[in-house]
Amino acid sequence: MTEHMSPAERYAAARRRSAEHTSALAPFRELYDFGLDAFQVEACQALEAGKGVLVAAPTGSGKTIVGEFAVHLALEQGRKCFYTTPIKALSNQKYADLARRYGAARVGLLTGDNSVNSDAPVVVMTTEVLRNMLYAGSQALLGLGYVVMDEVHYLSDRFRGAVWEEVIIHLPESVTLVSLSATVSNAEEFGDWLDTVRGDTEVIVSEHRPVPLWQHVLAGRRMFDLFEESGEKREVNPDLLRLAQRENARPLTARDRYRQGRDRKRAADRERERRQRARTYTPSRAEVIDRLDAEGLLPAITFIFSRAGCEAAVQQCLHAGLRLNDAPARARVREIVEERTAAIPREDLHVLGYFEWLEGLERGIAAHHAGMLPTFKEVVEELFVRGLVKAVFATETLALGINMPARSVVLEKLVKWNGEQHADITPGEYTQLTGRAGRRGIDIEGHAVVLWQGGMDPAAVAGLAGARTYPLRSSFKPSYNMAVNLVAQFGRHRSRELLETSFAQFQADRSVVGISRQVQRNESGLEGYREAMTCHLGDFTEYAGLRRKLKDREQELAREGVAQRRAAAHTALEQLRPGDIIHVPTGKFAGLALVLDPGLAAGRSTGFRGHDHHDGPRPLVLTEQRQVKRLAAMDFPVPVEPLDRMRIPRSFNPRSPQSRRDLASALRSKAGTAQREGGVPRKHRGRGGPATDDPEIARLRAAIRAHPCHGCDEREDHARWAERHDRLTRDTRQLQRRIEGRTNTIARTFDQVAALLTELEYLRGDEVTEHGRRLARLYGELDLLASECLRDGVWEGLGPAELAACASALVYEARSADDAPAPEVPGGQARRALGEMVRIWGRLDALEEQHRINQATGVGQREPDLGFAWPAYRWAQGHGLDEVLRDADMPAGDFVRWCKQVVDVLGQIAAAAPGEGTVATNARKAVDRMLRGVVAYSSLG
Repeated sequence: MTEHMSPAERYAAARRRSAEHTSALAPFRELYDFGLDAFQVEACQALEAGKGVLVAAPTGSGKTIVGEFAVHLALEQGRKCFYTTPIKALSNQKYADLARRYGAARVGLLTGDNSVNSDAPVVVMTTEVLRNMLYAGSQALLGLGYVVMDEVHYLSDRFRGAVWEEVIIHLPESVTLVSLSATVSNAEEFGDWLDTVRGDTEVIVSEHRPVPLWQHVLAGRRMFDLFEESGEKREVNPDLLRLAQRENARPLTARDRYRQGRDRKRAADRERERRQRARTYTPSRAEVIDRLDAEGLLPAITFIFSRAGCEAAVQQCLHAGLRLNDAPARARVREIVEERTAAIPREDLHVLGYFEWLEGLERGIAAHHAGMLPTFKEVVEELFVRGLVKAVFATETLALGINMPARSVVLEKLVKWNGEQHADITPGEYTQLTGRAGRRGIDIEGHAVVLWQGGMDPAAVAGLAGARTYPLRSSFKPSYNMAVNLVAQFGRHRSRELLETSFAQFQADRSVVGISRQVQRNESGLEGYREAMTCHLGDFTEYAGLRRKLKDREQELAREGVAQRRAAAHTALEQLRPGDIIHVPTGKFAGLALVLDPGLAAGRSTGFRGHDHHDGPRPLVLTEQRQVKRLAAMDFPVPVEPLDRMRIPRSFNPRSPQSRRDLASALRSKAGTAQREGGVPRKHRGRGGPATDDPEIARLRAAIRAHPCHGCDEREDHARWAERHDRLTRDTRQLQRRIEGRTNTIARTFDQVAALLTELEYLRGDEVTEHGRRLARLYGELDLLASECLRDGVWEGLGPAELAACASALVYEARSADDAPAPEVPGGQARRALGEMVRIWGRLDALEEQHRINQATGVGQREPDLGFAWPAYRWAQGHGLDEVLRDADMPAGDFVRWCKQVVDVLGQIAAAAPGEGTVATNARKAVDRMLRGVVAYSSLG
């Protein structure tokens, strides 16, 4: 190669080689048995030159090499490196990797649950731990040279993403930041912000996958390539398009068949098509794994957006007789499993589903989701990496960071539940999920397989697969804890300035530019509309104003009529009692229903399953279809009247299908007579159209008739231009409000938070009071509620188990809206304290409303959820796992995770509680009682 270079080029190449040999990069490269990619070399060189880096590259491309080089530099320079991750599981995994490479003595771990060798020069931790260190001014920050933020795109997470921005803003200037991100479409924008707040930052973007990824659609027995490539041209496979066109076509009518039957050729074609159609179906889960095995495409991860679906998939494969492991592999699996689970109490194995889980593992098949015991998830991950588990059915949480690459990734569906509705997955989610396919150094290519579904559009699938990037959006918002910590360190004015440097404000300010341009275009359009609506008889703007006022008044009177009907319906709902048989007039659950609980707003004050008083009563009913549902005011647009009454048996259990079936049968029988006699209430006729005798309407109509422009021949033509002018004026004002709203939004929210904290005496100017210093030690969504409970002595006198129940309400959130009756809670002092917590929350909620702190600002205290109070109480009392899980009605993994979070908040309460009370002592005792059995054994939260 060098013989083709000029003397100058050979000299320059020699200088580069010489410089590299004297750099830290050369010995670092020798630690790996493969060559580094160009983007990795570029990022490492930038780091060695003293720059911060943002590396955005696909999953599996080796971004962590750059983070490991920061570790290498720190150790070489005698400085510290903190390696941060978004989740504890990833921290544990990275700790194990680095400890193997650099030795356990030089690497530590801090996750909140675990503290291992925390004084080591290299410490792996969750981002929350580092944030807490920064606010506490920890001595551990001394000598810190590098911080690696792995999976930094996590800052768009709406629940915990703000922590990442806090860390980036507050890290000392002397610290070099290494940001590792999935491929995002606005990496340059994020890099510009990092450059602004952290100084010189190199942005390195790579879209190259080291292992090529092939996209497929599996329809019946046939595997289609999603794309057909010719040279540089890539198009959707025409065979797949024809299949979709045929499958999604309307069915043939009898007349169509008669006409086609007259033509033998058409009949033959139709027969071939029928046979082809018979082969086109969504294959079963066992068939998919069997097909991938036959094609040599295992190991595979199948993403199913449901925990129950993942467990069902394993059972379906077992029932189908799938065996992916031979005898030696099965023996090795059993040996590893027994070794890793030896510390789990034997009596708990049955309730944990251990034996069914082990059978699947021995056959090479497993599920992986958040509802599993953390230990079980760890074992699945280890066996998968070792090649002893070849088919994993997982929820999308597996796509975040955990090192489980596969040869193939299967997507059953391209729709998932996002917490509110079933929505199509985004290109970013598709990229993140399929990015697992293709193991570097093992596979020459990876495979993404989408299962055929009726109505599938191959072009839409190709759009997901082709759009390989997604934008990074900030979720930053000032919290109460953040506010007191900032003011304590910097004072209020400096805190405001710091918050204005957030990525959220950076993005908002940039977006204002485009809105401003639109305002300018609108103003030009308004000038044209004004000319078009000019009338020679008089001021048409004035005339149009009169017409608009008339229309507004008519609409106002119509709304008043609707409000009257709504008030009547509301009043009727308030009269309902348990046992009333009603007819639900509209909505998804229209028809006969039995009132189980009227759901009055007053229930809010009890502390158990409160309902928003603004929405009115929300009756809990049993429908004639045997469903127990919580109805809303919108289901009753007209007043409801009871048809009859019936007794609800004391033994009725809404969770029991048999109990619901029996009561629904009794409901239909009881209501039959009322319905036959025409007992279903007729719909009330709505009144309340514009009142003809309204004096304001009469005055406006007279003024319109008397106006000179009323007699213009082109009046309606002018009026149309006036309406356009009015509409564009409203749009322009809305844009101007958006500009005003986006400028200094974060600082304005901070001002509102600070004003509320001042009223509650947490802040006094730039001073943080004793109450504020307590709040500074409490982290979480309900930080202010926890602080107020300590302040008011709500938890004084509670025993450890009772305190655990109360702490659970600060962290627990049900996965979905629960339509069942109020959860069971402990009695006595615990019940009193829980009720008081909800009452304090109600007071804070009203105070937040006064200070305009609401969902729009992204700040605020959600209502405490009491759904885990009884399981936490029982566990802290010492009851067995089988008994507690049966009462909790939740998977073991969820139970362990919530227990870990309760332990975490109990630790915060112990640190923040006043020294002279019993709360700190009992909080520590509660921690000891919660950390037992599977909760103590599990290393992950």
